Amino acid sequence: MRYVLEAENVGVRFGGVRALDGVGLRLAPGEVCGLIGPNGAGKTTFFDVLSGIRRPDAGRVLLYGADITRRSPVWRARHKMRRTFQRQQLFGQLTVADNLLVAQEWRRGGADSERSEGLLRDCGLDGLSGTYAGTLPVGRARMLELARAAADRPRVLLLDEPASGMTAQERELLAATVRRLAEDGCAVLLVEHNVAFVMELCSRVVVLDLGSVLAEGTPEAIRADTRVREAYLGTQPPAQKSHT
Repeated sequence: MRYVLEAENVGVRFGGVRALDGVGLRLAPGEVCGLIGPNGAGKTTFFDVLSGIRRPDAGRVLLYGADITRRSPVWRARHKMRRTFQRQQLFGQLTVADNLLVAQEWRRGGADSERSEGLLRDCGLDGLSGTYAGTLPVGRARMLELARAAADRPRVLLLDEPASGMTAQERELLAATVRRLAEDGCAVLLVEHNVAFVMELCSRVVVLDLGSVLAEGTPEAIRADTRVREAYLGTQPPAQKSHT
């Protein structure tokens, strides 16, 4: 299998602290993978390395098999890797439609209006194209961030706490939109503290703890992993199905 994104033995130090230590990950086209772990596990630092914001002290990052470890965030964005952040990064003084336009204007070929309209509809933002982004409530602002990240047809999408502040209904819409993007071949890696959301959406889950990969596998395998329960999910074993 040819992986679209790979991280090999990534290490990051902050002084004498190892924020990441030998972290590896492979992401296939069309896959939705979750990255979870306790606070301070290194999740956001790892996202910073993958997106080019931080250069690792060890290891490398590959995109379509090519080493991009020293490539800038702008280069990665223009080669179909897009990212959202924990804190909202919208252009609040621009309209909803213009926020999507910004994501596409670098090509100087004009915006794909059909793509934009479809994303706004999928993200529950149809009818709001002329609304200023800064006036949107949290849930809709998160969906606009997703729409903007997906506007230029990325092949890799890194979502950092995309469900934060959302209602249950908004999370359902988010999950449906992510699945639709994955079905179109986009590889999605998401960091999320809502474990139930991750387990429902993702086909594979990677658990970080103290800067290292603690476990990796299907949601079912992660729920059953004793080490994960002790470090992050709690100590109660998964419920057993009744056979009566």
